[in-house]
Amino acid sequence: MKKLIIANWKENPNSITEAVSLAQQIDKGIGKANKAEVVIAPPFPFLSAVGKVLKRAKLGAQNVFWEDKAAHTGEISPRMLKSSGVKYAIIGHSERRRLGETDEMINKKISASLKAELKVILCVGESLNVRRRGLSASKNFVKGQLKKDLKGLHSTFYILHSRIIVAYEPIWAISTNKNARPDKPEDALEMIKLIKQFCHSHFAIRNLPVLYGGSVNSKNAKNFLQYKEIDGALVGGASLKPDEFGKIVNF
Repeated sequence: MKKLIIANWKENPNSITEAVSLAQQIDKGIGKANKAEVVIAPPFPFLSAVGKVLKRAKLGAQNVFWEDKAAHTGEISPRMLKSSGVKYAIIGHSERRRLGETDEMINKKISASLKAELKVILCVGESLNVRRRGLSASKNFVKGQLKKDLKGLHSTFYILHSRIIVAYEPIWAISTNKNARPDKPEDALEMIKLIKQFCHSHFAIRNLPVLYGGSVNSKNAKNFLQYKEIDGALVGGASLKPDEFGKIVNF
């Protein structure tokens, strides 16, 4: 089974010209071997332009709203994304949660995205304060997120679970390299196993893909991706460097 590698560009780059050039370089760098399925998630204004130049990679969005037609200035609906060629939507990223996005909002976004037949990349993960209380506290925190974020979707999972992907994103590891060191993939592996087991027992989701996202780069990616339980990676800053991202994809 191919690994899934997500390029989350966040608020980068600054222009459509730069975005298209970056997308073309990444797409070309995937290679004919195509060892991984690659998703590029640019900022909203660049979605259409980037989507038009992709030949191997799929198009993703960094966020989504939960209503299709309403008076919500500045929001983007799942069907708008769908019509722009988007296949994947990142939901619940730690940076969105830090801006005030709640589990209730995330739950609505997931439900709406699934109904629009988008694939959902749900981000979960604990903060440094939680992690300092120990691994058990971290596990309970992540299970709590999953319960709230996937609440009420039990009845639809037997049809829709193949469109759910979880990204374990330990907030304390992002841009700090505390957990993303080449010699420390075991913590991530244990948490990912927990997520798979919990979603199987609590939501009856089988074969749930779970990605790792925590300062992944070309130097440490293989240490995480070598494990069959880790189904891919959510890549931030390194996805803005075509050569480095290419090394991650072709690990």
